[in-house]
Amino acid sequence: MNATDIPSPVMATLRKGACLPAHPLVLNSDRQLDRVRQRAVTRYYMDAGAGGIAVGVHTTQFAIRNVGLYAPVLELAAETTKNWGGEDRVLVAGVTGKTAQALQETRTARSLGYHAVLLNLAFLKGVSEDDILEHCRTIASEMPVIGFALLPEVGGFHLSYDFWLAFAQIENIIAIKMAPFDRYRTLEIVRAVEDAGAGDRVTLYTGNDDHIVLDLLQPFVVRNADGSREKRVRIRGGLLGHWSVWVKPAVEMLERIHALPDGADIPEDLLALDSMVTDCNLAIYDALNELKGCIPGCLEVLRRQGLVEGTWCLDSNEIMSPGQAEQIDRVIRHYPEMNDNAFVAANLERWLS
Repeated sequence: MNATDIPSPVMATLRKGACLPAHPLVLNSDRQLDRVRQRAVTRYYMDAGAGGIAVGVHTTQFAIRNVGLYAPVLELAAETTKNWGGEDRVLVAGVTGKTAQALQETRTARSLGYHAVLLNLAFLKGVSEDDILEHCRTIASEMPVIGFALLPEVGGFHLSYDFWLAFAQIENIIAIKMAPFDRYRTLEIVRAVEDAGAGDRVTLYTGNDDHIVLDLLQPFVVRNADGSREKRVRIRGGLLGHWSVWVKPAVEMLERIHALPDGADIPEDLLALDSMVTDCNLAIYDALNELKGCIPGCLEVLRRQGLVEGTWCLDSNEIMSPGQAEQIDRVIRHYPEMNDNAFVAANLERWLS
């Protein structure tokens, strides 16, 4: 499957820049897949205006692979998206592991109608960059790939400018999710994509949950080798665990950002959203505890809205940190405009049907 095989409405969504929630795994109290509520969350994303979803990623819990849930969860999400969303919604499947496993997952995703894979390289830590690039080329020979720069705190590792320069030149790379949680590393990736001459083919997405709004608002200045030419580059959308919750306001914010003409003055209230969204992420992602409670934190927000029944994870030790619930209480109280509780309440019964 090549990038040219992606339906044009889907590619248009990806290129414009979309809100792509990282889809959580919804379990019941026995830690079994709750199909009704898993489907309800997908329906919520579609009705909230998300441009698609990413499934089988960190927020979905990597352990789904160990309990036989990878294919079933991907299949349920794809079916629900096609039945509930429009023909322009992007389906992204997370793939991980060494080459044999990543190939198997890629072929599973392709068979289920996914448009691209988000390639997690965490299991290749310690492998040479040349060998990692060969791994990427192998996966890209099977299906369009979204690259993934993942911060070390959740299992990733940093890769060099030279890696991203070579990566961006792989023909079937269609986007990169940048989540190093590091300004310097983010700039390196932006520059590498442009220096590779791939800026029109590789769409940039933020995964920096600590810097969402400014990533989307700011132009990145990239100049050629002698500084004689300049291009201003934009991050177009977000593929974010933070956007697994309170999706409707996130979609509205992204639409407002997209509506700003290049070079326009940025309204102060839009700039101020950066600190508000980041503070909300501090609570939901358990940022002060090294992100240990990030997945249960997302589930807790969905639980309070009635979309899920609990914060159960496959690993019984993966729970919210002490004080995290109080932090979530605080940001809900301080920033009521950040949530979409009324929207969820008005539609919940329909999504659960």
